[in-house]
Amino acid sequence: MKELIRTNDPVLISFLTHRLREEGIEPFEMDMHMSLMEGSLGILPKRIMVADDDYGGAQKILDEVKGSEIG
Repeated sequence: MKELIRTNDPVLISFLTHRLREEGIEPFEMDMHMSLMEGSLGILPKRIMVADDDYGGAQKILDEVKGSEIG
């Protein structure tokens, strides 16, 4: 497993996860429940992991998703 991204942006996580699954890449979400440990402040980033073999394709999707962000 390789880390694709570490962020605390829930919209980015949701959209990226959706796009990865559309392309047949199954993401593994880590640290999604750490907010319980931090008091639900949302300051600890979540990680999206992918299989080593899927990393190249997942990186292209991430670049595409980040390029489509407004702002």
